[in-house]
Amino acid sequence: MPHITANDLKTKGIAAIEAILQDHTEAIVSVRGHARFVVMELDHYNHLRECELEAALAESRADVTAGRFVDGSADAHVARLLADD
Repeated sequence: MPHITANDLKTKGIAAIEAILQDHTEAIVSVRGHARFVVMELDHYNHLRECELEAALAESRADVTAGRFVDGSADAHVARLLADD
């Protein structure tokens, strides 16, 4: 994954990010030689979030199918949580 230095961002601004994202979907921003941030286009970020939510939904469906769930009221759930403390 390509890198952008914090200094490049200071001197070139958004143009530094746009230049790298023309050929890559993500870029690492490094600060004082250490990778600190990842930048990407908003559409790519939204796609990743959608994938994450789809994975969570698939996991929840698998839990329901396997019987790994509790049926009850919100009050009963809070009581179980407090009992675990």
